[in-house]
Amino acid sequence: MNARNAGFWIRFGAQLLDGLCFSLPVSIVYFLIAGGDEGDDSGRLVIDFLMICYTVLVPVFWNGQTIGKRICKIRIQKLDGTSPGIGAMLLRNGLCALLYGLTLGIALLISLIMVVARKDKRAIHDFAAGTKVVHD
Repeated sequence: MNARNAGFWIRFGAQLLDGLCFSLPVSIVYFLIAGGDEGDDSGRLVIDFLMICYTVLVPVFWNGQTIGKRICKIRIQKLDGTSPGIGAMLLRNGLCALLYGLTLGIALLISLIMVVARKDKRAIHDFAAGTKVVHD
């Protein structure tokens, strides 16, 4: 049986939960350690590094899920139904960050429209990595 593709709102909810469960606590710890010094770029690099590790490695070792995806009962999987590997996750997230940044968010808007309008609910980064997000 094929899993049902996850749409925009459930994916958005999982992103929000990831922010609350991971990004917010890491940012608070950084703020407490750095004392609110925004001029310190090394702290921002640490936060970015931890976030990259979280978004790339956690789905690899946790069957395509982050904390937010697990709560929302969705997962990233390859088109053949297997869990994504490190290469697919690096491509999926690396391309996402690079492409969305280089196009000043235009590609992000296109991806959002794709998830809403396409029957398979796949975004640009899903196509590049050969992945999809499905309900458990």
